[in-house]
Amino acid sequence: MDLKQLQLSLQSPYLAPIELWDPAFCGDIPIRIDRHGGWFYLDSKIQRPELVQLFASVLTRQQQEYFLLTPVEKVRIQVEDAAFVIVAIEQKTGETPTLVATTNLADQVLITAEYPLFLQPQPDGQLLPYLRLWRGLTAKFSRAAYYQLVDLALPIQNKGKTTLHIYSAGENFELGSLD
Repeated sequence: MDLKQLQLSLQSPYLAPIELWDPAFCGDIPIRIDRHGGWFYLDSKIQRPELVQLFASVLTRQQQEYFLLTPVEKVRIQVEDAAFVIVAIEQKTGETPTLVATTNLADQVLITAEYPLFLQPQPDGQLLPYLRLWRGLTAKFSRAAYYQLVDLALPIQNKGKTTLHIYSAGENFELGSLD
């Protein structure tokens, strides 16, 4: 199976055509995405997955702020870390080995140049892997998915330094240094 066929066979998130809309900003609403990917309204967890999917379909990031957009309004919400969490990694073998990331909303995303893996500094100085997604959004890796990445990584020696690398869809992503 080639990369295009694999991409088409995966569940792609339903995304509303927010790029076609230019609504007026209506202010803040008390919706928050916590660091574990949970959605909350007025500090109560939103329990209906269909409602979270609906909100996620109209979510965008502009500069460092997050908004839900409809054809008639634009409201700001709070996101503690990343909008999504990667909960599993699967390696698809074939002509071009490719990693498939599954989010906490069951969306599957190929790790490619379009949706690259990157390291983001944390307040404590650590560098942790994230995945760049559509509309400026990102997904952080859960602990289990992070360990899956490390298991798939290859150590590369360069100038006396060992770094771990992830290969997916013909791309090379550095995961970090072992030194």
